[in-house]
Amino acid sequence: MDILIESTKGFEKDIAKLSEDERAAVIKKINDCASLFPTQKADVYRKLRRLRLPTNLNGYESSLYTLRISRTLRVIWAVDEDPIFGQVIFTLFRAVKHEELDKAYQGVAESLYQDMLHHNLEAA
Repeated sequence: MDILIESTKGFEKDIAKLSEDERAAVIKKINDCASLFPTQKADVYRKLRRLRLPTNLNGYESSLYTLRISRTLRVIWAVDEDPIFGQVIFTLFRAVKHEELDKAYQGVAESLYQDMLHHNLEAA
């Protein structure tokens, strides 16, 4: 199983603002999850927290999660398993302080699911 790690501009901007120790902790935690995923997928998912989306996605579940890096730092990322190509893609969206998590998560969810959210509003 191949593990691909992709980062967004938002994540890159966030991580650039962190201290060297915080950056190292983020990278270590992400790499730990990536190395464990092929053999201990359930353990990796237990470390993640799926946050609620603001609205229904027509029965779809979000692949967005948060990963706790430290007491005060979280990473918002998506885990997309692709069994056809035998790969998992970790997409890193944001690295934020815990108190900024809800606002950052809302922004990521809205940008990712904009078409579905817009369709649901039209149907209502």
